[in-house]
Amino acid sequence: MCRHIAVLGPKAPLGRHLMDPPYALVRQSWAPRRQCHGTVNADGFGVGWYAPGDPLPARYRRAGPVWADESFADLCRVVRSRALLAAVRDATLAGPDAEAAAAPFAGGPWLFSHNGALPGWPDCAAPLVSLLPPVASLRLAARCDSAFVWALVEHRLLRGERPGQALAGAVATLARAAPGSRLNLLLTDGASIAATTWGDSLWYLAGDGRTVVASEPYDDDPRWTEVPDRTLLTADRTGVTLCPLSSRVPRVPLKEPVQ
Repeated sequence: MCRHIAVLGPKAPLGRHLMDPPYALVRQSWAPRRQCHGTVNADGFGVGWYAPGDPLPARYRRAGPVWADESFADLCRVVRSRALLAAVRDATLAGPDAEAAAAPFAGGPWLFSHNGALPGWPDCAAPLVSLLPPVASLRLAARCDSAFVWALVEHRLLRGERPGQALAGAVATLARAAPGSRLNLLLTDGASIAATTWGDSLWYLAGDGRTVVASEPYDDDPRWTEVPDRTLLTADRTGVTLCPLSSRVPRVPLKEPVQ
């Protein structure tokens, strides 16, 4: 379910990556080519980007389908940035959260997206609630599984973990608590990207001063490289590093110290 993309590169209109390519994220909202679960990504969308001199990203999110939002097309035409993260949300069960459930989620300099699902939500998360400070649970942006996954990742970042470490640790914890979860996570601070594959597709394109990490290629450039399942990807504008995530989830205690 869902499609997402993060870009680092030269300053360019948002639409250069989100609308202009033949199979861009907007088209993926109704005609994804490599989506393993779900069919139509019509239950919300969002984009976050960074402006020069400001470490905190701006966001534009809506609850409906991206193809019906004329303001988004204008935004993509005139707003320019060197870094962005955007996502379209798979059609899902009705809920009250509206655009609050649409990625990217944000905290400090970070933008985050979750492509996947936690089976048995919300009951599967009950053993993990104690991993978060009470105030983090109260501040959940929405009552969906992706907002909870972001809360776990953000807590690790605030404890000082590196981006890749925070994603890998969250994936291990969630996969143990909710077997069968799909946990493709995407994170950026505007200077680096970290991502995981765990149950769905992920690709990257690097070169010409840019790095793109996406659920699927937005064009037929032969340089697109598929990331194997259960892999941690870390990247910046100079290159991409891949590290396998263990197929056997580490048996670490579910209870972690809250600081």
